[in-house]
Amino acid sequence: MQGKIVKGIAGFYYVHTGKSGVYECNAKGIFRNRSIKPLVGDNVEIDIISEAEHTGNVSRILPRRNELIRPAVANIEQALVVFASLSPEPNFNLLSRFLVMMDRNSIETVICFNKSDQLEANKAEELAGIFAGCGSRVITTSVLTKEGIDGLRELLLGKTTALAGPSGVGKSSILNAIFPEANSQTGEISAKINRGRHTTRHTEIFNVAENTYIMDTPGFTSLECGGIEPQELRLYFGEFQDYEGKCRYNGCVHVGEPDCAVKTAVADGKINRLRYDIYVSLYNEMKSRRKY
Repeated sequence: MQGKIVKGIAGFYYVHTGKSGVYECNAKGIFRNRSIKPLVGDNVEIDIISEAEHTGNVSRILPRRNELIRPAVANIEQALVVFASLSPEPNFNLLSRFLVMMDRNSIETVICFNKSDQLEANKAEELAGIFAGCGSRVITTSVLTKEGIDGLRELLLGKTTALAGPSGVGKSSILNAIFPEANSQTGEISAKINRGRHTTRHTEIFNVAENTYIMDTPGFTSLECGGIEPQELRLYFGEFQDYEGKCRYNGCVHVGEPDCAVKTAVADGKINRLRYDIYVSLYNEMKSRRKY
């Protein structure tokens, strides 16, 4: 039988198999012998031990689409990163870091500016416009007015999505507005394992509709772009792609070089100035970190 690992706790893996439900499984010793660890999000084959008790063994891990280290998950098809439109003020530097890391792992990202009811219409458009050229879809939502909720639901159906964003931006409210059944699922599971409502101690994926999974992650306040060389960073800013190879120097990093097509595009208003400034800040941070 095949299924998806939706939770892993203390050596047990909980595998969702669709209509047959969730099976509590151990991983066979062959994985330990090969230093392979099953991850939440893995698509696996299991051998049934007891149908009555819904227990089994993970016998095979199917090929992974991708793999993240923090959080340790596999097969994420897209990330939904949520920031508030106004309260709290969105941290564009943090959002840009997230986009870089997702792009590096070939994970599509949907940027959601929530609480759009707090802004005037033109301000919401300006906010979305900052990231319009980054390569990610940008949407605005309001749980209060229901703006964008139906469209967001369509984007999530049939995919495994990582839900991320700082605390207080309305991630839970969005999830409950899109899939009301998710609220009862998360509440029931939290009660079973005596977990505080807002404290995530393990990674967990919820099946909220047919072939639709949401991975709820704890709020984050900082994110390091580890494993990326400074000269690579430009490749993860979608706004720069049209200008790659058009600078005077091959391998131009678009910071201090003369006759740089990207800097010219910034000056002409074709690339958002704030995004470029964030790029320069990240580049200098990475370059400085290499010295130590």
